[in-house]
Amino acid sequence: MSEMHFHIRWPDGRREACYSPSLVVKDFLAPGESYALDDFVEKTRTALNIASERVREKYGFACSSAMAQLARIEAAAKRQAPGGLVTVETFEP
Repeated sequence: MSEMHFHIRWPDGRREACYSPSLVVKDFLAPGESYALDDFVEKTRTALNIASERVREKYGFACSSAMAQLARIEAAAKRQAPGGLVTVETFEP
């Protein structure tokens, strides 16, 4: 299973490297694109849940790292001003 990092910039300018245990994030986000805050959270929630389920299918247990990353994204999103944009800067294998 291929894992990846995706680097983002929050509306407040803070940068963060995020983790996914699967390349499925590429189906939901694109480098250089900006997403409305709520849309970004929903897309990453969907992608990280799919990634976690892929780990479950392969190894018999969900991916706690994917779920921890989702929790960090959701917490950080709550600290942002409404209506902001999240920019996906790069993907890293």
